[in-house]
Amino acid sequence: MNRRELLIAAAAVPVAGAFWSARPARADNTIRIGYQKYGTLVLLKEKGTLEGELEKLGYSVTWNEFPGGPQLLEALNVGAIDFGTAGEAPPIFAQAAGAPLVYVGFEPPAPKGEAILVPKDSTLKIVADLKGKKVALNKGSNVHYLLVRALENAGLSVKDIQPVYLPPADARAAFEQGSVDAWVIWDPFLAAASAATGARTLSDGENLVSNHQFFLAERGFAKANPKLIDTLFAQLTAIDAWAQSDPKGAAAILSPKVGIPVDVLEVALGRQGYGIAPLTPEVVAEQQKIADTFFKLGLLPKPITVGDAVVKLGS
Repeated sequence: MNRRELLIAAAAVPVAGAFWSARPARADNTIRIGYQKYGTLVLLKEKGTLEGELEKLGYSVTWNEFPGGPQLLEALNVGAIDFGTAGEAPPIFAQAAGAPLVYVGFEPPAPKGEAILVPKDSTLKIVADLKGKKVALNKGSNVHYLLVRALENAGLSVKDIQPVYLPPADARAAFEQGSVDAWVIWDPFLAAASAATGARTLSDGENLVSNHQFFLAERGFAKANPKLIDTLFAQLTAIDAWAQSDPKGAAAILSPKVGIPVDVLEVALGRQGYGIAPLTPEVVAEQQKIADTFFKLGLLPKPITVGDAVVKLGS
């Protein structure tokens, strides 16, 4: 990554309107993929199968790591990457900020892959007990929506708690030091924290949220390169099927990348959704519901139509 892209990757403002306006030039015949430390794209990168397929089309690939979905989509917005992955909330904030993104695929629901944790010796027993308490979470991420839904289900709102917005590493430190009363987090950090600290789950996403993962592309790139998008989708589908059939092998690849033991990662992989597919009307409707919720909470500057950012593969 060049200096400008490093600055993008270091940015940690996942709120609408935070995107840079300048767009760096891109190298011809190179697809730039943004990925996070954990997930299907990491497995695809490490397996090395994409490179051969792209070579047949006269393309090469560069891989760029980001600390989270908001930062990855900020990079996509300024033209630093062409393709990447993020959870449910980041593309909603990005679309509201005018990012030229399109959804090209999704991973099925993984509601148990995110949860509200409390220390093992906490007196908090149910979600309603969070009233007036400090709750750590990554603003604008999937867990933000989980917290909103869990509180609603308990007859509360975000106004009834003290949200503390922190990225995963800082949130875990605050959680272990007792600076916050609860932590809303996703896998593999969820599995790692539970194993290391004995933290208890107040609520996961079951019957509350879907916790989808999405694959996204820059709109102009997707429109100009449908064969590349189809190739990426086919490769992701294949690596996803392999991970489902060999979770121990997938965990072994991911372990040195995230610094989490293989057995703990197997727990996280067991909660992952498998079967990558193009977006369905039902998934689009779920995304729209999340977007409408964030707008009502004042977290989005304007309402958006998620369907405007959905592309049909091969078109």
